[in-house]
Amino acid sequence: MPDEPHGPDLSALTTESIDDRHADLDTLSTRELAVAMNAADAAVTDAVEAQLDAIVAVVEGVTERLRRGGRLVYAGAGTAGRLGVLDASECPPTFDTDPSLVVGLIAGGEVALTTAVEGAEDDRELAIRDLDRIGLTDADTLVGLSASGRTPYTVEAVAEARRRGALAVGFACNQGSPLAAAGHLAIEVVVGPELVAGSTRLKSGTAQKLVLNMISTMAMVRLGKTYGNLMVDVRATNDKLRARAHRIVTTITGAPPQDVERALDEHGGRAKPAALALLTGLAPAQVDAALTQHHGDLRATLTALTKES
Repeated sequence: MPDEPHGPDLSALTTESIDDRHADLDTLSTRELAVAMNAADAAVTDAVEAQLDAIVAVVEGVTERLRRGGRLVYAGAGTAGRLGVLDASECPPTFDTDPSLVVGLIAGGEVALTTAVEGAEDDRELAIRDLDRIGLTDADTLVGLSASGRTPYTVEAVAEARRRGALAVGFACNQGSPLAAAGHLAIEVVVGPELVAGSTRLKSGTAQKLVLNMISTMAMVRLGKTYGNLMVDVRATNDKLRARAHRIVTTITGAPPQDVERALDEHGGRAKPAALALLTGLAPAQVDAALTQHHGDLRATLTALTKES
């Protein structure tokens, strides 16, 4: 059905509906506002829990393609786009990944991270140009993010990704959305009406952040980017990260501080090879070769070396 002259009909969308329980919002005290907002946010985790099976399916698909050399690409507009860019930008410092491994696309480009770009979210051709620019292929996964599930830029990005043979995922906060229908897989976290009607940076944005945390973190765990719950792929590039790397290597190896410092220096501030060197006595070149043989998985490497000894 074509849009009405005054714009698309959003009245049927849960994210746009009005919650009568908050009709007196502007009359509440600051304390009452805090209580109301916290209560509303408390429902988000239940909505995410209802989609755990869908999230698991997406993570398994993402992990499989990352193992084969593909990328994880997020695409969205406005708040959703910014959250995708944020999650992508946090993977290199957390997991020492190449910045090209997890990519965030936002309608309107970098300027849209801080300034609204009029019309960008409605531009389907812009989505195709953005995918051309990064060279999206059938090796990749694209996750399209939209609270409404009908943002033209995002729907087109998912549809185009599917046409190119990439794993296409639609992530919305309404059920039965065009975005969900456009992909191979769908995540639909229905958080209900927003505290401020239609302000999807609230519960919808919180749900999106939670799920993106899960997608990237779970995929990295599956790829061996942690050892237990330790951020073992961290690279010490500043004082805070060096202290973190030192603590991680100490926890894994129990080695004295001076030995940990030496190992980190020998391995460019990287916690994983430093820990492996201290546990095995291997030289730096042998450490790197062993990790490469086992796809960078410290636990798998240690298990294999133990069997060989």
